[in-house]
Amino acid sequence: MKKHNFSAGPCILPQEVLKQASDAILNFNNDNLSLIEISHRSKPFVAVMSKAIDLVKQLLSVPKGYSVLFLQGGASMEFLMVPLNLMRINGKAVYTNTGVWAKKAIAEAKRLGEVIVVGDSSDTNYSYIPKGYEIPSDADYFHCTSNNTIYGTQMKEFPTSPTLMVCDMSSDIFSRTVNVSEFDIIYAGAQKNMGPAGTTLVIVKNEVLGKTGRNIPTMLDYNTHISKGSMFNTPPVFPIYVSMLTLQWLKDFGGVEAIEKVNQKKADLLYGEIDRNPLFKGTAAKEDRSNMNVCFLLNDSSKEDAFNTLWNAAGISGIKGHRSVGGYRASIYNAMPIESVQVLVKIMKTLEQN
Repeated sequence: MKKHNFSAGPCILPQEVLKQASDAILNFNNDNLSLIEISHRSKPFVAVMSKAIDLVKQLLSVPKGYSVLFLQGGASMEFLMVPLNLMRINGKAVYTNTGVWAKKAIAEAKRLGEVIVVGDSSDTNYSYIPKGYEIPSDADYFHCTSNNTIYGTQMKEFPTSPTLMVCDMSSDIFSRTVNVSEFDIIYAGAQKNMGPAGTTLVIVKNEVLGKTGRNIPTMLDYNTHISKGSMFNTPPVFPIYVSMLTLQWLKDFGGVEAIEKVNQKKADLLYGEIDRNPLFKGTAAKEDRSNMNVCFLLNDSSKEDAFNTLWNAAGISGIKGHRSVGGYRASIYNAMPIESVQVLVKIMKTLEQN
């Protein structure tokens, strides 16, 4: 039976990417060697790294003066690397608190200096995106999280920041067009829209670095990785290779602009059913609903067993909501075909009819 993978992360990937990646594990470049047993400094893998970086630049129209890095440690490592590289000694930073991951980023920044939280939606269990706040111009940087995977909220617009702008785009990067020039650092774990867990994409404006007065540990200094082309130490070759394949798939599809239209259709279809069907309700404020992670509840909990039986029988996987929200969460990342969303909508209609 075909599986419909709505997992929030690691994410669904295109089938052709999985096939190419599995072939490369056994025989990469027809050299009768596995991708994961060749030197990361060999010409074949250097070409992979170069292509992955170039594809990021193409797909996001990255301006000159920015470096593209593939690092390790997940977005969680960036929670610390950002303040280490941008916050001056005795400095301060500004954050919005829109979910678990934003809260963790705030906690790491507090280790190094003052943190001002200018927007906080924890009062309603992060069901909306704060708006109308002011960003102090004397802060070293402003940090936001574009999409909140657990709670199903997404920033539809970004504020104009009078200071450096940093964004964690882990769960919606490459799903919609963004103006990279408006940001000084963008970072994203690969395992949502780009590849398997194990590498993190960082796009950083070179001129903002080296101004904190800090003695930054070598591995946590962005300049270390810029100077070595993301190969200061052995990079995670497999996640980078799969990310390269996924980015090539996206380019062949028509790029970010093309996938954004498809993502909107998928989101409209599913949210339309949630709003129409009296058995369901969404958990996020309508104006802040995520196009990547659709969170919803049953109005009558006694129908859970019947609904669970239906979606399990249809081959749907990974749809259970996070424990902090409950209910259901359908993650509809780039590689999720609209046909899978149609299957879920049909199941919701069937529950109503029964």
